[in-house]
Amino acid sequence: MNNQQGSNRISSGVIAAVSAAVVTVAGGVAWITANSHNNPTPSNPSQRVQEPGQPTTKQPGNEQTASVYWLKPKGDSIDLVPQRVRVAAVQPNQVLEKAFQNLLAGPTEGTDSTTIPKGTKLLGLKVENNDEVHVNLSEDFTSGGGSTSMMGRVGQVVYTATSLNPNAKVYIEVNSKPLEVLGGEGVVLDQPLTRDSFKKDYPL
Repeated sequence: MNNQQGSNRISSGVIAAVSAAVVTVAGGVAWITANSHNNPTPSNPSQRVQEPGQPTTKQPGNEQTASVYWLKPKGDSIDLVPQRVRVAAVQPNQVLEKAFQNLLAGPTEGTDSTTIPKGTKLLGLKVENNDEVHVNLSEDFTSGGGSTSMMGRVGQVVYTATSLNPNAKVYIEVNSKPLEVLGGEGVVLDQPLTRDSFKKDYPL
């Protein structure tokens, strides 16, 4: 009888201990669960959680700087003066195309001027081997003006086309055909043109 009572006491003690352990574990699980709801973590540690209302940022595009050339009177002569243009582009074609779009639109301020006829359009532009620039313009480019006007607009095209590489060779086309003679006074263009050849053969 005593052994049976002792056995019952042992069994009661074991049951009490197990119950206490179960309660402790259950409490720990509940605490972890509650905290996991308050501080969610992404399943993939490498992912970054975007907080509500937090602005997203974009990487800025690659920018290059070209120059558009205008004409400015200086005493008895005319200077070609640059205006810097920043372009978000990678390829030289894209940069120069944007520069020519600004050139053909005409100056917007200051005393600078242009002799490129209004309405002239850029039909195409191609850069080859980084030292040749082919500029294809609409027929409007050849209209109006005397020899000074003609040489001025040629200078604007040559200098703008070589703003990324001052030593590049420029080929000017009108309606996809090489421009050999410009204007009624017959300004002959010996192509390719460079900055050096322009200053030598077509002084302003």
